[in-house]
Amino acid sequence: MKLQVRYANHPEDSKHYTTDELRKHYLMEKVFEEDEILLVYSHQDRIISGGVMPVNKALPLETSDELRAAYFLERRELGIINIGGAGTVTLDGKVYQVKSRDGMYVGMGTKEVVFASADPKHPAKFYISSCPAHQSYPTYYIDFEKANHRPCGEAKTLNQRVINQYIHPDVCKSCQLAMGMTELAEGSGWNTMPSHTHERRMEVYFYFDIPKDNVVFHMMGQPQETRHIVINNEQLVISPSWSIHSGIGTSNYSFIWAMCGENQEFDDMDNIKTTDLK
Repeated sequence: MKLQVRYANHPEDSKHYTTDELRKHYLMEKVFEEDEILLVYSHQDRIISGGVMPVNKALPLETSDELRAAYFLERRELGIINIGGAGTVTLDGKVYQVKSRDGMYVGMGTKEVVFASADPKHPAKFYISSCPAHQSYPTYYIDFEKANHRPCGEAKTLNQRVINQYIHPDVCKSCQLAMGMTELAEGSGWNTMPSHTHERRMEVYFYFDIPKDNVVFHMMGQPQETRHIVINNEQLVISPSWSIHSGIGTSNYSFIWAMCGENQEFDDMDNIKTTDLK
């Protein structure tokens, strides 16, 4: 397991960053690597996010010095969404068959978490996010069809999309983690526009399904001092609570969002009028 650490940054500092500095502090360029677990530990609400790609061997989720824990989920909860081929997740000896686009919630106190692929030629790609927890809630398997599907946006405003809520109070219990996947319709490129912030929680976006030779311009920064980071396929970006988090792609795409912080109210947003952005 390879774990990067990213420290929290003040908005007054961040607005002076060069392109390279923005990417250094907020972007994880490589999320999936064959037979490896690649994670980033952000001091923004201490979320951990990244990718698990078992190909030729099973991969256990192990603890690290940064956690000072006997095992990874001793004081944490975990969300999983598989964007690759079929695979398995083994939790304390119990095996779960995880299809593509299916997800899981794993509660605090689960000691053994092992990821594997059903077919090395079509490996699973488990995208995971974890945050500190104060109580143990039951493991919950989230079939894609059982996720909470919320169509929104319009073709005329280039943001027709479906928000698929996986770890959400209407689907399963968690301490503070909320997680889901948004899929943009063909012909739409804007996500989360009009934009917003939410001081109550931070967010991580993982962009994928970006067609070859296309990119997403991820918008960040304070509403009156916006910046952008150019995102390629299967990369993640950290969004502090003070930052907007919108994107415009040169094609349609999908992204997984994960949030943690003070509450789990998905619609608790500080909305920003588009014409007020600068």
